[in-house]
Amino acid sequence: MKAADIMTRPVLTIATSASIASAVRTMLEKHISGLPVVDSTGALVGMVTEGDFLRRTETGTEVKRPRWLEFIVGPGRGASEYVRSHARNVEEVMTQDVVSITEDTPLDEIVTLMEKHRIKRVPVVSGGKVVGIVSRANLLRALAGFIAEVSPGSVDDTALRDRIVAELDKQRWAPRASIDVMVRNGVVSLWGTILDERERPALRVVAENIPGVKAVEDHLCWVEPMSGWVIEPRGDDTKQSAQN
Repeated sequence: MKAADIMTRPVLTIATSASIASAVRTMLEKHISGLPVVDSTGALVGMVTEGDFLRRTETGTEVKRPRWLEFIVGPGRGASEYVRSHARNVEEVMTQDVVSITEDTPLDEIVTLMEKHRIKRVPVVSGGKVVGIVSRANLLRALAGFIAEVSPGSVDDTALRDRIVAELDKQRWAPRASIDVMVRNGVVSLWGTILDERERPALRVVAENIPGVKAVEDHLCWVEPMSGWVIEPRGDDTKQSAQN
């Protein structure tokens, strides 16, 4: 899937000359946490978000430092922080180096950009103009569309085991040499040893995602690599529902 398949359109934008008060009211009224900022021609020039309004003199949350620390950080940083906490227009507080994408950008690339830049939304641009926006909420909606209840059907146990094993063989983290998979009447039993406790839920998820699996029983033992201690699974944790 690409950005065009999930993006929100049309996009609500705000002008560089708009007031801080106007931006805040718009975000509250429309229940959004960020706005693309455009110039008089409609070109994308920045982004303003809730984070830009956290440190404001009106709420008494502006940055306050002891004099000795102000000397260390320097006057330039203090001046920039003063602007952010006292500015009246969007242009003065917006983020100017905006990460943007095109309508053809794949979803995996979008997620990578969000993680790399620690952002929650990415404007979609065509010809310099904002044509859409992809937020984390858009990605969640796309995920919801893919996730569906799968009917167990009448898949036989051998076929189920083969599918689970085939999926495990694809995963580099899976300890294939030390575990065994058994299936009876649609119930998967995982046996063997793991060297990292984080492998336990991952192995269970592999089995749960195979259509036709009714439940997963966890009989895996964790061998602590340093001491060699063997830790058995707790009795009340040996069975996990896969399909309701």
